[in-house]
Amino acid sequence: MTVFHFFNCAILTFGPHAVYYSATPLSEYDTLGTSIKAAVVYLVTALVKLVCLATFLNVSESDSFDPYQELLKALIGFIDVAGLYFALTQLTHRNISQNHKFQAVGLGWAFADSVLHRLAPLWVGARGLEFTWEYILQGLEANANLVLSISLAALGSLMWLRKNRPKTLIPIIYACAGIVATMPSITSYLRLGLGWQFPKVVGFELFTSLVMALISWQLFSACQRS
Repeated sequence: MTVFHFFNCAILTFGPHAVYYSATPLSEYDTLGTSIKAAVVYLVTALVKLVCLATFLNVSESDSFDPYQELLKALIGFIDVAGLYFALTQLTHRNISQNHKFQAVGLGWAFADSVLHRLAPLWVGARGLEFTWEYILQGLEANANLVLSISLAALGSLMWLRKNRPKTLIPIIYACAGIVATMPSITSYLRLGLGWQFPKVVGFELFTSLVMALISWQLFSACQRS
């Protein structure tokens, strides 16, 4: 039963990444190499963030919300944006369109995040003797992160790769990118500042990811028509 629960949680956490790759044109254009490169960039970015967090943040003995600490975390979190910029603009890609490039980069980014933050807890905890909903919720959270990562990559491609975007949409693109980039700080405030429980936070992340995906899709379509 414990092994069955582990595999269920693992499929929920990592399965959507494989489904997205195989169900979209990404598999037809063989963009796996681009996703792997993006995953490597994410791991390097995560290492840089870890060093910055260890250098500039103080270890808090309480779980209370500290605005100063959270502001520093949000600023350090923008290192992800720099890493995504490098993955989109500086890495050499196969001859693929901009549509497929941002999807491949976002997919690799999200998969690396899930492996780094969820694989070890899943391996240790989901095989326990006692059933818990925590790892199912972590799988749902990974799905929300997948959608948010692809949305942020789409917004990044509009900011850095597309030159003929309408000027009226530029503030909206940057505002949406800022919201997605600061989602970890937003969820931290919901948990520590407002006292939300983990299921409620995951529900918020799922809802926000769908909204941001819809907005990003509309912005991308509008820029393509222009």
